[in-house]
Amino acid sequence: MNYPEKTSLSANNQTLSPLGRDGEGLLSKFNEWLIIKGHTSGTAKGFTKTAERFINWLEEQNIGIENVSYNDILAYINYCKGKRNAQRTLQIITNVLKHFYNCLQQDEQVMENPVSNVVIKGVRRKALQEVFSTEELETIYKSFNTETRKYEQGKKVPPQQKNDLARKRNKIILGLIIYQGIRTEELAKLELQDLQLREGKINIQGSRRTEGRILKLEAHQVYDLMDYVNVIRKQILEATKKQSNKVFISVGTSLNFNNIMQKLLKSIQAKHPKIKDSKQIRTSVISNWLKVHNLRKVQYMAGHRYVSSTEVYQLNNIEELQDDIKKYHPIG
Repeated sequence: MNYPEKTSLSANNQTLSPLGRDGEGLLSKFNEWLIIKGHTSGTAKGFTKTAERFINWLEEQNIGIENVSYNDILAYINYCKGKRNAQRTLQIITNVLKHFYNCLQQDEQVMENPVSNVVIKGVRRKALQEVFSTEELETIYKSFNTETRKYEQGKKVPPQQKNDLARKRNKIILGLIIYQGIRTEELAKLELQDLQLREGKINIQGSRRTEGRILKLEAHQVYDLMDYVNVIRKQILEATKKQSNKVFISVGTSLNFNNIMQKLLKSIQAKHPKIKDSKQIRTSVISNWLKVHNLRKVQYMAGHRYVSSTEVYQLNNIEELQDDIKKYHPIG
């Protein structure tokens, strides 16, 4: 990735911030602000270096940081473009400067963020799945029926005990995806000792690709899980003549958890056809978490090994995507 030519910012050559002689202190404050916001030390260091190059350019142009306008930002981006930076790099630089001025706003050093309406065109994004709000996810959960329909097209359907048990089990699974964002493979591995129902928590074991974590359960989930473990699960084991320490057991002869998920998704899609798969639900959950929790907390809750994995979900946040949708004053 190519950046504008680096100029040292040190007391030796007196290249300091236009805000005053404490330029390094300003960058140090920005670095600390990024860490508090949940970025890794490596990311914060890279962002700070990018801000340093911007400050050096401002001094060359004799522009004070507190006086930077939208047009000044455009001029700097065009300067970076002249250095043969790719559109993706220009987008990263713009994003860093947004963070930088958010930091200055919070510190009351500037009134407005001059970068807020700057958008870089020509950057390809991966196609994003439709993201459901917390309220929509709650509706999906509450509308999931745990009772077998007794009538279908005017014909009486005979009682199906196993199907009733399966639907009650499936609602428990759906709740763990919607409220805790648990992956399919993690649900398949859950064992009884992972349930800490007295504490109202669930322990998700880590793997080669994911980090373990302990997540809080909603109050209604605790009661439902108690009923499931003590009654429904035992009935499933008895009906299928199986022995297992797994939390979720299929009602058929198969031991494949994917069969359970396929039937669960089919039931959900009957009422909510926009649901494509469980990953879409998890994506929605993590995107919604990012609106109310800091990046580090969401990284832990999601079981991401690297914070960069969590940052990807910020693209699904509707509020974060508004600049892309509006294409307001784009740079082409």
